Amino acid sequence: MDAKALVNKFENKKALVGIIGLGYVGLPLVREFAAGGLAVLGFDIDARKVEKLAARKSYIKHIPDSLIEKLIDSGKFHATSDMARLNEPDAILICVPTPLTPSREPDLAYVESTARSIAKALRPGQLVVLESTTYPGTTREVVLPILEAGGLKLGRDFLLAFSPEREDPGRKDHSTRTIPKVVGGLDEASLAAAVACYSQAVARVVPVNSADVAEACKILENVFRSVNIALVNELKVLFDKMGIDVWEVIRAASTKPFGFMPFYPGPGLGGHCIPIDPFYLTWKARQYEQATRFIELAGEINTAMPDYVVRRVQDALNDRGRPMKGSRVLVLGLAYKRDVDDDRESPSFHLIAKLQAKGCVVNYNDPYIPHSRPGREHNLNQSSVELTDANLASYDCVLIATDHSDYDYARIVKSSRLVVDTRNATAAVTDGRDRIVKA
Repeated sequence: MDAKALVNKFENKKALVGIIGLGYVGLPLVREFAAGGLAVLGFDIDARKVEKLAARKSYIKHIPDSLIEKLIDSGKFHATSDMARLNEPDAILICVPTPLTPSREPDLAYVESTARSIAKALRPGQLVVLESTTYPGTTREVVLPILEAGGLKLGRDFLLAFSPEREDPGRKDHSTRTIPKVVGGLDEASLAAAVACYSQAVARVVPVNSADVAEACKILENVFRSVNIALVNELKVLFDKMGIDVWEVIRAASTKPFGFMPFYPGPGLGGHCIPIDPFYLTWKARQYEQATRFIELAGEINTAMPDYVVRRVQDALNDRGRPMKGSRVLVLGLAYKRDVDDDRESPSFHLIAKLQAKGCVVNYNDPYIPHSRPGREHNLNQSSVELTDANLASYDCVLIATDHSDYDYARIVKSSRLVVDTRNATAAVTDGRDRIVKA
């Protein structure tokens, strides 16, 4: 294939970019490639998403309807569920989930099925890029053989690279365009084409020597966060027994201008990355007879946090003469982090399930998630209850699991019998401190 011609096509903005998976990663990429002057063909197996986009509607909070309308009306974007059209784009970017199996092993079913769909339509001259977070070697060991099974060959007929997604929904200081994009190719031509492709959508592209390095880069980023969050979670439990406020400790330590980076405790890990990605590396390490003790210990600590929170709720209720069984608990926040509508792997689901197992009657409120959505492990099947003073007063405990900015914490504390705060959201509340328990 003529790799230089493909590079020129990207640079001259004549290329068509295909994006598979129009979720929290894929849809922001659509926005940036279109803003960079390239046409985008989006693919998703969820027909409801495609229909919504065709109706000029968004299903992601930070992507407004007005942007979808603008993209559709400009002619720069079209969405489809027809995978036979994968032969049309010059670049195909794979943005599909990479979950864990129930035994905490990598589940590459989405990546493999997507690669097979691409292989059926693959034509000479295309660039394929995997963005889904995974263990080092996936692009070379899993995706490449599937793509070559039809007779086309890497380098001669098509190009293949890996570029990890770095989305962080809800951030105000960074966007898809401003976050540097790491890119690793399976050969030099693949790297050059991928760099040219992403240069049209992001401000800075960071080329590395191989796809394996790019894959390891994303795993390192998430392991780093997982281990440090586990550290402060462990210290939270210890400091609580010592009568010390871990949040004040972190705030004080953060005044040091060097050698310290603040991480914050919580009720458990959420989002699609940190609770999952480190275990991809743990699984891969076993093939090399290498133990990953830090990763496994961090996982144990972080996954134990919902149990710790439930114990704190139980103790707080007991102190007020209320048994767990039959108590009414309102969980504030179903999203995994502040001010987003993303509930993937949210610790709130674990908290609700564990509280229900103890006999509690549990409801939730979340201004961004009016109705709970079925997930891979949970199907809560509830609607967000209204956050009135009367409703707050009717619960034995209000559990703050997500510290949304929309919440009036002073009013919540004033109207509630008991507030268990896992996020230090009530730090500025002065009245009713006797009703607040940190967890």
